[in-house]
Amino acid sequence: MRGPHNLWRLIRTGATMERTGAMRVALDAMHAPLSLRIAARVLGWPFKWLGYKGDPALPPVTRALTALGPAYIKFGQILSTRPDVVGQQLATQLQVLQDKLPPFARALAVQTVEDELGHPLGAMFSEFSEPVAAASIAQVHKARRAGDGCPVAVKVLRPRIEQAFQKDIDAFYFAASVIEFLSPASRRLRPADVVAHFEGVVTGELDLRLESSSAAEFAENTRDDEGFRVPRVDWQLSGRRVMTLEWGEGIPIHDLDAIAAAGHDLRVLAARVLGLFLSHALRDGFFHADMHQGNLKVAENGDIIALDFGIMGHIDDYTRRVYAEILYGFIRRDFKRVAEVHFEAGYVPADRDVDEFARALRAVGEPIFGARANEISMAHLLSYLFEVTERFGMQTRTELILLQRTMVVVEGVARSLDPDINIWDVARPIVERYIRENIGPAALMRDLAQTARVLSRFGPRLPALAEAALVNLSRDGAPPPERSVRRPLAYALLGGAVTAAAIWLLGAF
Repeated sequence: MRGPHNLWRLIRTGATMERTGAMRVALDAMHAPLSLRIAARVLGWPFKWLGYKGDPALPPVTRALTALGPAYIKFGQILSTRPDVVGQQLATQLQVLQDKLPPFARALAVQTVEDELGHPLGAMFSEFSEPVAAASIAQVHKARRAGDGCPVAVKVLRPRIEQAFQKDIDAFYFAASVIEFLSPASRRLRPADVVAHFEGVVTGELDLRLESSSAAEFAENTRDDEGFRVPRVDWQLSGRRVMTLEWGEGIPIHDLDAIAAAGHDLRVLAARVLGLFLSHALRDGFFHADMHQGNLKVAENGDIIALDFGIMGHIDDYTRRVYAEILYGFIRRDFKRVAEVHFEAGYVPADRDVDEFARALRAVGEPIFGARANEISMAHLLSYLFEVTERFGMQTRTELILLQRTMVVVEGVARSLDPDINIWDVARPIVERYIRENIGPAALMRDLAQTARVLSRFGPRLPALAEAALVNLSRDGAPPPERSVRRPLAYALLGGAVTAAAIWLLGAF
């Protein structure tokens, strides 16, 4: 649907941005060209004279998104993970976006729970409170499970939220196409891909079965992590529009006075928050990507309790190794190696100068090591790093952007607990342990064994594939157009077959 409906939504959005004073801020953050600025002002100008709209206590952009409704609030949260798109200053503002809306009636929540789970409320819960928290997509009720009386948190989607989001997502795609048309330079930031990422996140959050699955996987990965707890999912009381977890009783992590009064060491908690995040990202490749203060509590025994698993980050094993080497290079001040890793991973075009890139990275890293612990800012580091990578033509990588943004948020949480925390001192042993276990001879043998296991599943077909590859390589005459593709494939097949045979003979199976 790319017709008049979306054009009207675009006009409505522009009008609200103009009436909240957000239009100029957003255009400046995007470094918008003159053509886009003119189009935006023309759309919004007639509405400017209607007066300001929204909560004047909020910054202009957060005021506009709050006034525009749930989909825009959630989109603001997603944009807070993309400082490469909106700039670090605006991304920081969006991180504190008030994701709170008036709750819907308890009776509607009860009806949703009964319809989704197929039982009367009393058969499932002996108590079911008024909403204790309301956000853009869902709200939470505190309840007690029937039978054992266990306290639980019941998350319930807003009525008809799926239809409302779908209409606005379609309008976002329309806006992205307009921006790309009016601003060719914006295509490097891939506005349509940003909207696609948003759609993927929201699709997951609109099906609470997926969030339940994320919570369960995260709990399984971290079950042996000392001082960390993920509430268990009650699958029998969960569905597409309802999710039930055990109640995480604790002190909100932003209540420093209460935490200190309970006898907890704030410095220990600060290091634990930062260390756990790095461990989850590097060890598991699956991390909580929304670890702000509202989603963390401190239990009576000092455990950190994580909440809200709607936004989770995933990075594959190869990317984890690249990220670890980049971090390790910065820690060791080996900027040449950091530059080489960027080139080896294909993050920076091969025609750029690796030594020049290394010098630019040194300008990023050296100021950190000359500063006191409380002067080191990951936000400033990443802001300059984005400038450097943009200058060298590095393409945006969503998974790394999300990881880096979460690192900034976690650093903020840690610093609120301990302003003098040294992030590199916390990070160093975790990164070094990952490097030892995953980059070296032992890791190489594991990779070879895994490759052999994969190839062994194609065992009966390997001889025919190898023969076809050899025949193709030995042909006379002009090579076919796809020869450049088939040659490395043939070498890979032959090398894989030899590797599999060697490992088999060495007893790897």
